Amino acid sequence: MNTPPRLASRILWGLALGVIAAVITLAIGQFHPATLKAMQAVSTAVFDPLGQIFLRMLFFVVIPLVFASLASGVVQLGNLERLGPLAGRTFFLFFANMAIAVVIGLVMMNLLQPGHHLDPASKAQLMQEYGGGAALAVERQHEQPSMSFATIVEMFMPRNLFGAFVGNSRAALGDVLPLILFAIFVGAAGLQLSEEKRKKLQSGLDLISEVMTGIVGFALRLAPIAVPAMIYSVIVKVGVDILLTLAVFVLGCAVALGIHLFGTMSIWLRFLAGRSPLAYFRQIRPLLVTAFSTSSSSASLPASLAIARDELKLSPSTAGFVLPIGATMNMSGTALFEGCVVLFVAQAFGVDLNLGQQCVLMLLSVLSAVAVAGIPGGSLPLIAGLLATFGVPPEGIGIVLGVDRILDMLRTTVNVGSDMVTATVVDAQMKR
Repeated sequence: MNTPPRLASRILWGLALGVIAAVITLAIGQFHPATLKAMQAVSTAVFDPLGQIFLRMLFFVVIPLVFASLASGVVQLGNLERLGPLAGRTFFLFFANMAIAVVIGLVMMNLLQPGHHLDPASKAQLMQEYGGGAALAVERQHEQPSMSFATIVEMFMPRNLFGAFVGNSRAALGDVLPLILFAIFVGAAGLQLSEEKRKKLQSGLDLISEVMTGIVGFALRLAPIAVPAMIYSVIVKVGVDILLTLAVFVLGCAVALGIHLFGTMSIWLRFLAGRSPLAYFRQIRPLLVTAFSTSSSSASLPASLAIARDELKLSPSTAGFVLPIGATMNMSGTALFEGCVVLFVAQAFGVDLNLGQQCVLMLLSVLSAVAVAGIPGGSLPLIAGLLATFGVPPEGIGIVLGVDRILDMLRTTVNVGSDMVTATVVDAQMKR
C-alpha cells in the first residue's frame, strides 16, 4: 500500500541524518550564531525548494487521483440490489468501521493536542515558512458563517464546479469537497450503464489512477533526499520543539490505532460474531505479522483468504466477497491516520477546527481512505487536499513525512485486521 521496504529504509535513514544534522547545527548556533543564521539561509535557498519539488509532484495528482479513484470505487460496486443482503451488511460495516476509527483518532488528537506543544513563536515561524494560508484562515475563523444546511450545500455544490476544485491561483490547491461529490455522482451514474459500458468506464478511470500512481512513484523516489532536507530546514528554523510535537503525534496515533483494532474490533467479535476476542487474535496473529512486515493490504490478501478458510472456517462465498473488496475499500487505519494528520497539522499552524468542521473531516477521511485504497503512497496527495480544504498549507504534510513509514506499518495492520473481523461478523450474520 505504500513505499517499498528499501525505499522506506532510505527515508528513515535520511530522516535520522536530517534530525542529527539539524540538532548539531542548533548546538553550534548556541556558540556561533552566524553559523546558524547561514544554515537557515541555505535551508531557505536550497533545501526548501528541494522539498517543494517533492511536495508539488504530489499536489499535481490531487485532482485527477481523487476523482478517478473514488469514481472507480463506486463503479466497481456493481449492482448492489443484485448482490443483496451480503453487500448491504458488508458496506454498512465498512463505513461504520472507518467512521469509528476516525472518531477515535480525532478524540485522541483533541486530548493530546500535539500541535499545541509548539510555542507561539514556533507556530508563527511555521506559518511564515509555509505561506500565509494558515494565518489567513486564523484571521477569518471568527468571520465564517455558522454551519447550516445552506452552508453545507454551498460547500459541496458550488455554482462553478471546475472553478472550485481547480482553484483561483497558482499558489493554492482548489476545494476538494465538490470534487468528491462529483466523483460519487459519476460513479453512481456509471452504475446505471450497460455492463459493457460500465466496464469501459471503470477501465478508463482505473487507467487514470494507474498513471497518477506512476507520478506518485516518481515523487517517492525523491523522498530519501527531500525528507531530510525538509526536516532539517524545519528544525533549524523552528527549533527542537517540533521533535517533541512529532513524538506526541506518533504516540497518539499508535495508541488510537491499537484502541480501534483491539478495542472496537473486540466488541464487534464478542457481540456481533459471538467469538472470543483473545482466541480470535491468536488465530489471526500470523496475518497481523504479515501485514505489519509488508505494509501492504494487497500483499496480505492471500494470507487473509487462507486463514479465513483454514483457521476461522468462514464461508468461502463470504470470505471471497468481503476480503478482496475490503483490501481495497475497508481502510480504517488509513482513515484514522488521515484524520489525525489533518487535525495535528492544523493545530501546529494554529488553525482550530470546530466540531462541525471535524464532523466534515470525519466524512472526508472515510471517503479519502476508500479513494486511495491499494495505491502506493496515494494518501499523501489526498491529505494535502484535505489540508487545503480546511485552510491549512498543504506543505504542512512535510512535517509528518519522516515518521510516515512507522505509522504505515501500524495502520496497515489495523486495515487488514479490521477486514478479517468484518468478514467474520458478516459470515456470522449471514448464517443466522
